Amino acid sequence: MLTLVLIGLLGGLITAVSPCILPVLPVVFLAGGPGTTPPPPATTRPTAPQDTPASGTVLTDAPPAAPARSRRPYAVVAGLVLSFSFFTLLGVTLISALGLPEDLLRYIGLALLVLIGLGLIFPAVERLLEKPFARIPQRQVNKEGSAFVLGLGLGLLYVPCAGPVLAAITVAGARGEIDADIVALTLAFAVGTAIPLLVFALAGRRVAERVAAFRTRARGLRIAAGLLMIALAFALAFDVTTALQRALPDYTAAAQKQVEDNDTARQKLSGLYDDSNKDLARCEDGVDELRSCGTAPPLAGISTWLNTPGGAPVDLTALRGRVVLIDFWTYSCINCQRSLPHIEAWDRAYRDKGLTVIGVHSPEFAFEKNPRNVADQTRKLGVAYPVALDNDLDTWTNYRNRFWPAKYLVDAQGTVRYFTFGEGRYAQTESLIRELLRQADPTVALPAATDQADDDLTADRTPETYLGTGRVSGYAGTPELAKDRPTTYAFPKGGVPLNGIALAGTWTAGYEEFTAGADARLALTYRAKNANLVLAGEGTVTVLTDGRPTGTITVHGTPTLYRLTDDDTARRTGLELRFTPGLRAYVLTYG
Repeated sequence: MLTLVLIGLLGGLITAVSPCILPVLPVVFLAGGPGTTPPPPATTRPTAPQDTPASGTVLTDAPPAAPARSRRPYAVVAGLVLSFSFFTLLGVTLISALGLPEDLLRYIGLALLVLIGLGLIFPAVERLLEKPFARIPQRQVNKEGSAFVLGLGLGLLYVPCAGPVLAAITVAGARGEIDADIVALTLAFAVGTAIPLLVFALAGRRVAERVAAFRTRARGLRIAAGLLMIALAFALAFDVTTALQRALPDYTAAAQKQVEDNDTARQKLSGLYDDSNKDLARCEDGVDELRSCGTAPPLAGISTWLNTPGGAPVDLTALRGRVVLIDFWTYSCINCQRSLPHIEAWDRAYRDKGLTVIGVHSPEFAFEKNPRNVADQTRKLGVAYPVALDNDLDTWTNYRNRFWPAKYLVDAQGTVRYFTFGEGRYAQTESLIRELLRQADPTVALPAATDQADDDLTADRTPETYLGTGRVSGYAGTPELAKDRPTTYAFPKGGVPLNGIALAGTWTAGYEEFTAGADARLALTYRAKNANLVLAGEGTVTVLTDGRPTGTITVHGTPTLYRLTDDDTARRTGLELRFTPGLRAYVLTYG
């Protein structure tokens, strides 16, 4: 569980500095208000006649006490963490059980934000908001009541960029599969997001304490802050803030992928998936070539269809003969919104050439389940192709998905041939769409490509290498591979050539996998930025890079892709892998 907590904490830290949280930053910055609360009045004591000077001045017992520092930054961030954690996990379940509107929580958050803004403008409203906290003995805690309420409201409006960690939390909450690990992951993620926000709030308090204008014009600044909060509430209600978010690059994407989508994170977050459709786990996302990743799973559990005649469902089996692009998205996800123009352009360019685009709307939050909201946003975003409302995330789970957005390409025979997670790889994806269209109809006349070329992924990169007697390539060891029986192999004396592989120790070479025996080792030489291997079973793989030990991979469960190396630039590399007996190796891929 400790590893899971660490993944959640780091994922939350990265999320809290991403473009997606920009709308709440002004409110968090102003949450501290003035740096101090007003000092209590000087206490007086009855005076005897001899105590009273001739002037009649009343003596005081002591100088005024030092003012207490405001704890409003802590209150607002605590409220945000509490409401975000609780309602992300249980909000969908509670809303469904009570039969309430899916976007009720969002409306409550907007209303609280407006009330807090009014409280800053009108003291009587602030006293009303603090009234529920009046029974708490400490006066200072009572004064932070409105800040805590503000945090509760922000937690309902907080829509961070979704990566694998938040996706795992959302799916577990939506499907009611909540256990100690999911609770720990949620709390760790919430605390991770809270740390940068708290720093920002404390910075606001510091400015308020240090800048004289904040003290001398406190009343005017409170009114300005209140107006800003009300304006933000209306901006969020009418989706004004997303234009700014879409315009900014996703500068945390690389860090998020490094933390949330490495081999360890994939293992820890894979508890959401069973053995169904396990062939999908044997393919790596984003490889710039077509592969066979198993039959496309059905579009299951769809509650509503948009952009189809009479709301009729779309059956994948009825689309045999056409190429299908399935795009997993959700309308409040900024990353998804930034990718939509590319998908819409492909739909326009290739619909008449044999391409069908299907958007699978898998909601991250309860308010995204409302069909009216989705239909309205679909129209605003210009989405004209069929959209399936996957409110219970059944199709998301069928495809073993982990990201918003995610794109899956299905060929004319109904086989998944490619998928890519997150933004980017648009020219690469379009190139593979065009290749599949030509495979389906060699005579098709295609228009010019809509996307410019992506960055060169190295033209001489080592191709995918299958580790089964049915499709093996580049084998350079001795003796020749023996089918389906344990055999002792040896590495070649001159080393393994570029793009080649060799075995040593005992291996059983099956039709689509190699099974490790005693002292099993595999050597390869490749040219690429990174190398990956699909593995299954229970055990470890020790990685030696150019003769030096560089890591150990723990393998657990069904076939899953594991990262072996990861370099900044493509280079020639020699690897030796040492296996625990019983492990099964399927395919080597390179990026």
